[in-house]
This record gives sequence, C-alpha cells and structure tokens, in this order.
Amino acid sequence: MTTTAVAESIDQFRERFTRITREVARRIVGHEDIVNGTVTALLAGGHVLLEGIPGVGKTSLVHTLADVLHLKFSRIQFTPDLMPADIVGTNIVQEHSHGGTFFEFQAGPIFANVVLADEINRATPKTQSALLEAMQDVSVSVGKTTYQLEQPFLVLATQNPLEMEGTYPLPEAQLDRFFFKLKVTYPTEEAMHGILERTTRDADLTVTRVLDGAEILEMRHVARSVPIAPPVQAYAIRLTLASHPGSHYATPLVNRYVRYGASPRAAQALVLAAKIHALNNGQAFVSVDDIRSAAMPALRHRILLNFEGEADEISTDTIVTEMLGQVSAG
Repeated sequence: MTTTAVAESIDQFRERFTRITREVARRIVGHEDIVNGTVTALLAGGHVLLEGIPGVGKTSLVHTLADVLHLKFSRIQFTPDLMPADIVGTNIVQEHSHGGTFFEFQAGPIFANVVLADEINRATPKTQSALLEAMQDVSVSVGKTTYQLEQPFLVLATQNPLEMEGTYPLPEAQLDRFFFKLKVTYPTEEAMHGILERTTRDADLTVTRVLDGAEILEMRHVARSVPIAPPVQAYAIRLTLASHPGSHYATPLVNRYVRYGASPRAAQALVLAAKIHALNNGQAFVSVDDIRSAAMPALRHRILLNFEGEADEISTDTIVTEMLGQVSAG
C-alpha cells in the first residue's frame, strides 16, 4: 500500500470513529472516555463491561450506541431467576399441519449484533456463563447444534459495584472475555447541567445512524493491519507478565497482593486497542504511549487479588498504575 493510500485509510478511519462518538455525544454527556473505549472495543471485536452505581447513564450509553449504528439490538435484564435458555434460546415442540410434531429452535435475545446485558451481576454464575461461548466463539450451542452469530457482535454488560446488595461476582473466565472494563463515574457539576438541559426540557434527542455492519467490519480490518514494532509488542508482553506474582517483571504490589495475573487475552487487548488509538492519532504505527493508553481498561479486571489484597481493599487500578510506572518501556 502506498503512502498516500495509507494516509487516506487513516483519515477515513478517524472520520468514521469521530462520526460515531460525536453522534453518541448528542445524547450522552460527560463520558467521552467511556464512549471512546466502547467504540474501540467494538472495532477490536471485543466486549465491554461497564461498572458504576445505578443512574449514571450506563444503560443509556448502550441504547444510544445501538441507535447510532445500523445494527440489530437486544436487551437482557439479568435477574436472579433468569435461566440460560432465556438468553440463548431453546427447542420447542411444534405441530405439522398434516399431523405429528417436531422440534424447532426458538432463538433467544443473544442473536443480535449489540447485546445489552443489563446488571449482569444480578444473575447467578450459571446464567452468566451462558454468554461464554457467544463472547469467545461468536456462536451458540443448543443440544447438538451450533448456531453462528452475525458479525459484528458486541456484548455490553453493565454491573453494579459488588458491595451492593443482591449481586454475584462474575466468574474469572467470563471477566477475561471482556476486552475492556470501564468504570462509569458520577458526572461532574458541569456535566450535570448538560444532563438536566437535555432531559428536563422538550429537546430533540434523536440520533442519526451513521455506520452499518459492513463499514464496522471494514474498520476492524484497517485496525488489524496497523504494524507494530517488536520492541513495542515486547512492552505489551512485559506489562502483561508484570501482573503475575513471582515473574521477573512483577512489582512489589503484585507480589504482595495478586493471586493470578492477566491472561494472554490481556496482551491481545493491549495491542489491538493500541492500534486503534494510533489510528485516531493519525499514526500509521503503534507507539509505547498507545500501549500505555489501553493498560488500565484492559488489565484492571484481569488481575485477581489474594486474600490479603481483598482484606486490605487494594484497588487493581492502583496495581496497574504501579506497573505502568515501574515496567521499562525500552
């Protein structure tokens, strides 16, 4: 690809990314980093876990993103009595017009492009695990039959902080399948003014659909084609290994408070997110700063604390911050 073609490809990627985030911002106030992270995960082929107290706009963000993209959307409200079949679907008995019966598969809400798993940690681990195959393989197995899901496929799960009543911790295997964990914080005073201006007046909050599935898949292809130099990739690997207690790169907090570190999926997330970050900065290659920009959302949910870490209420964000300060970039 010529230099001119590369520049045009980067410009088109940035323009499309900006169109998505700008359109979402017409309805969502004060969460620019969350919007950028969510769109990044979509373009990387990953999924997003949004954590925050009720009422900070997690569900509204997902609804708005689905409205902006020309994609099929479904919503699953997770409750303690929700069953796996309520998510993936089930075989039901039907009658032939000429007599006799047969089984027909009734697809569940997982068969969509954008799936909102609302308050995912209010359901039991058995029900949460119904998402595992879909998130990893983009397919669903019911009985002896495997059904492929349509690409692009994005699970956006919201969860309340675990200390809140009536919540279940997500299984480690499922946490690892989330590309990013994004924390939705309480809006600032200035953002609160914007929220009230848009929601307590007779304002037009309709958004325009700016991209379809084919264009999103094209952007994914462009992102994956961005080159990364071996030393930069090595930095992503060192960051991942630094989360493992006892490793050569482990920091003091990791050795003291961490039970299990990040999996290879974390390194994949760091590199893919860095490629998208580089494109949005107009770069044709990945830098160390691009890797660092993705470290917090890509690693914070993949670091499992030991008993001492839980007892001392150590935040995994604190551990990632120490890793970024101590792991050498060169």
